[in-house]
Amino acid sequence: MPLDRRALLLALAGLGPDGPRAAAQPRQDDAGRPLPALAAPVARVFPAGPPAAILLYTLAPDLLAGWPRAIRPAERPYLLPETLGLPEVGRLTGRGNTANLESVLALRPDLILDVGDTTETYRSLADRVQQQTGLPYLLFDGRLPAVPATYRTLGTLLGRREAGERLAQACEATLATVRARVAAIPVAERPRVYFARGPRGLETARTGAINVEALELLGAVNVAGAGGGLARVSPEDVLAWAPEVIVALDSAFVAGLRGDPLWQGVPAVRAGRVHLAPALPFGWVDSPPSVNRILGLWWLGQALYPARFPEDLRAVAREFHRTFYHVTPDEAALDRVLAGGA
Repeated sequence: MPLDRRALLLALAGLGPDGPRAAAQPRQDDAGRPLPALAAPVARVFPAGPPAAILLYTLAPDLLAGWPRAIRPAERPYLLPETLGLPEVGRLTGRGNTANLESVLALRPDLILDVGDTTETYRSLADRVQQQTGLPYLLFDGRLPAVPATYRTLGTLLGRREAGERLAQACEATLATVRARVAAIPVAERPRVYFARGPRGLETARTGAINVEALELLGAVNVAGAGGGLARVSPEDVLAWAPEVIVALDSAFVAGLRGDPLWQGVPAVRAGRVHLAPALPFGWVDSPPSVNRILGLWWLGQALYPARFPEDLRAVAREFHRTFYHVTPDEAALDRVLAGGA
């Protein structure tokens, strides 16, 4: 049954029928590492990468020590003014890590927060950084189904239990709605999708990669196949895969498609089913893969199954921005968001 607009907005606001649920005191992070003692109260948190920075901003923007990269002019209208001038601190994890331990210590944080992969590689990094800096290091699973639990755990640890519960319920409501609707879609109606990254659209992500997690939750068939991780492909690969839909991240790629004969034989291009993902203030599908993708699930739902996701996307975006980003964008700012890209 479709979720009506009032129920949707209440869900995004975290107003469940039974009120906030009490969160049990957590004992370990998602990598199975015992939670260290934290300063009381925690006053400053260093984000190890973009996913952690976004999640922390949504929960406790006043605790954010800095952004992994400086906020760009196009992103400024969608974030709290007091966070725009925070320093660029680099990143400890992921591709292109740029922060060093001296710069971390110089900011005098009470803890380091990482959200993403929890495999042994990242667990070992967390243990090493914690030992070398003497700072508590928390590592949480960055996949979308884990986000509600992270909000509850982190909210409890940071003394923001009510905010954590509100955001957890909002995420749970969206995930539950998406799962229910996708479960009702016959396999034959689930589109074959190519996920295009980069200005030429020739970087993609294989099934199992966190970059295409939102597409997988919506039942899309990833034409790039299984294997996880990012991959470089050719236009001939995409032509052979014959995707019915292309979801793209780069506006330059989308703008050049119509004049590129290499792409004219792709069914998605011929049918006009090439969708440029919104990216303000953060990507709705990926880049980075954090809680911003909860909003992207509604956009992807409409792109893939218009009749099954009839919600007013403008209203959904406005409420998400208010609830998660603490800023309600004006109509012109919403126009820029929904136009896609950055």
